[in-house]
Amino acid sequence: MDTKFYLQSPEEEMEFMPIIPLNENEDGNPDDQVIPDELPLLPLRNTVLFPGVVIPITVGRDKSIKAVTDAYKADKLIGVVAQKDSNVEEPTISDLEDIGTVAKIAKLIKMPDGGTTIIIQGRKRCKLEEITADDPYFKARITILNDSIITDDSDFNAMISSIKDLAGQIVNLSPNLPSEAAIILKNIENPSFLIHFVSSNLNCDIKEKQRLLEISDIKSRAELLMNLMQTELQYAELKNKVTTKTRAELDKQQKDYFLQQQIKALKDELGGENVAEVKEMQKRAEGKKWPEAAKEMFNKGVEKLDRMHPTTPDYSVVYNHLDLMLDLPWEDYTEDVYDLKKAKKILDNDHYGMQKIKERILEYLAVLKLKGDMKSPILCFLGPPGIGKTSLGKSIASAINRKYVRVSLGGLHDESEIRGHRKTYIGAMPGRILQSIRKVKSSNPVMILDEIDKVGSDHRGDPSSALLEVLDPEQNNTFYDNYLELEYDLSKVLFIATANNISNIPPALRDRLEIIELSGYAVEEKTEIAKRHLIPKQKDMHGLKDIIFNTSDKILERVIQDYTRESGVRELDRQLASIMRYQAKEVVLNGKYKATITAKDLEKILGKPRYSNDLYKTANMPGVAVGLAWTYVGGDILFIETQLSEGKGELKLTGNLGNVMKESASTALTYLEANGKKVNIDAADFKNKDIHIHVPEGAVPKDGPSAGITMLSALASAFTGRKIKPYLAMTGEITLRGQVLPVGGIKEKVLAAKRAGLKEIIMCWQNEKDVEEINQQFIKGIKFHYVKTMQQVLELALV
Repeated sequence: MDTKFYLQSPEEEMEFMPIIPLNENEDGNPDDQVIPDELPLLPLRNTVLFPGVVIPITVGRDKSIKAVTDAYKADKLIGVVAQKDSNVEEPTISDLEDIGTVAKIAKLIKMPDGGTTIIIQGRKRCKLEEITADDPYFKARITILNDSIITDDSDFNAMISSIKDLAGQIVNLSPNLPSEAAIILKNIENPSFLIHFVSSNLNCDIKEKQRLLEISDIKSRAELLMNLMQTELQYAELKNKVTTKTRAELDKQQKDYFLQQQIKALKDELGGENVAEVKEMQKRAEGKKWPEAAKEMFNKGVEKLDRMHPTTPDYSVVYNHLDLMLDLPWEDYTEDVYDLKKAKKILDNDHYGMQKIKERILEYLAVLKLKGDMKSPILCFLGPPGIGKTSLGKSIASAINRKYVRVSLGGLHDESEIRGHRKTYIGAMPGRILQSIRKVKSSNPVMILDEIDKVGSDHRGDPSSALLEVLDPEQNNTFYDNYLELEYDLSKVLFIATANNISNIPPALRDRLEIIELSGYAVEEKTEIAKRHLIPKQKDMHGLKDIIFNTSDKILERVIQDYTRESGVRELDRQLASIMRYQAKEVVLNGKYKATITAKDLEKILGKPRYSNDLYKTANMPGVAVGLAWTYVGGDILFIETQLSEGKGELKLTGNLGNVMKESASTALTYLEANGKKVNIDAADFKNKDIHIHVPEGAVPKDGPSAGITMLSALASAFTGRKIKPYLAMTGEITLRGQVLPVGGIKEKVLAAKRAGLKEIIMCWQNEKDVEEINQQFIKGIKFHYVKTMQQVLELALV
């Protein structure tokens, strides 16, 4: 049956309850009612009744209800014993304890739900001698057990005093007990009742309570009770400590929650809500791989943002800065593909020729595969426009499986474009470098720095100087952007710069670049490029993908030679586009197209040839020599014209010539004056004749030392009246001592001579190595004369 302590809380708190007894005297028996030898028994499932103590009990079992009812009708006395196991629903004789308590039923209450509740008070301890009946309820013959009476025992009195003190302490440590309970306990005079009362309400195991009931010696009972109370006190102290700590934490949490709610309410009143934005940022930051410094700065920024109202001017500044930090890839890298054969295949498919660059990229990949990690080289592709420098960068990115991004530097004049603005300025942004990395979401892309030679500088700063940090492998692992205000590692980025003219790149920046020179294409190379790349591309662009027509190599060569004059293939691409447009028009208008493009068709589509080599094949006059020049668009042919007239030996130079070229003319004239006899020139002619040197195409500025031997030959031809050998071109610098010095741009110059139909070239013997680098198939039919002195030049040049 279920039992419950009187006044005990529903949670069954582990405290004893001070209950004022109905009566209190020395023996716990207020009246002298005779206790019979045989009594009905009431088994209790989860408590022990002590003499003098009052407890309420809800009776649930049929046997127990019958026993209680019969006892209440008779003398109201009943024997109360504890069960050995509280889980047994229907106890037998063996399930009952031997020692119990004789109790008087003070009140019997019938409940509305049909249950019965009784209030009983313990009288005397008793021992069950014999069970006389078990139906309809247990009856037993009992023996009354009297407690020993102690008088004037100082030890016992001290024990009683200690029990009162311990009970008081336990009450004080129990928040659910009133403090008056301690006062009531102190005022209990009867030692025996005090012990029973405290034992009854002590929070301990049923078996311990049964032990207390079974001890006949009251002093021993008091001793055991004190031990149990000590344990209870320690437990109460520990519980109180934990409760106090928990309550303090809860109080702080409640306070924080209350304040947060107030802040939220204030923000709502002000009309702003940034909680969602802050939470979204924190969520994005959870899986981010970034350095500790970046993480720390982000956390500070988020805290600052959380405190700010969205309408304040600084809110967008902080928000944009944090957004950039989250967008940057930091330590996110794409995985390189180390398959060199596959990389070579991709490079070859995308670009024809350019072996030097392809070899350099494959070397880089090989080292990366062996070492696993290395600082990326800073390459610079130097060459004329239209030869595929920029598109080659994209091809390299594809070959090594990296992201590709292009940064155009042409016309850049503000240093902040590279390094970013301070974020406090209105409209501030990170620099182009970080913006590009943010866009590709990888910290190791292939980054093309296009037209690095066309970076400007003015009062706002010098971007080329800002690029020094970006392009220095020793510094760019800690690149500092003014907007980000943190160091960013650019050492894994493969920078590829492109340039047309190296002289426009500042020396400090040039020193950081690994220059790879790309020369123009020969006619044969352009033919191959047109067949492999340009024609399929233009057919696709003009809707002619499924239409097959033939464009022979001879026709392509004619387009290249008669309609273009360039090192690259951009103009050729445009001419091929014209042919495709013509074919598209024919298909739409007439439903048919030219199956084979002929020379006649070319004139109809592209017009009369724009360039002609006949100019160089006509019979030339004395005083005219053909030179070779290098321009940023490739090699070109240059005429040097010399005319003598009666005068005083003055030298006139025209044709928009630079200082170096003018000095070359003066040097050539001085050499001739000193060595005129060797080529049969009369010394008087130098004093009696005025000399006029002109270089046609006067609108085009010309400079450089490479026209030295050409001017010498033209002057010697004019003075001697001997013509320059036909189909002969020359390039080389001269000295007053009569030596010929090497010059640059040999491949472009040689290919220009080949395009022009020239058959012989004179150049310095030291330039022979440059000629050997050119594919011999491209320069077939040209004879080279390598000279050391100016005398050799004149012997070869003059007829």
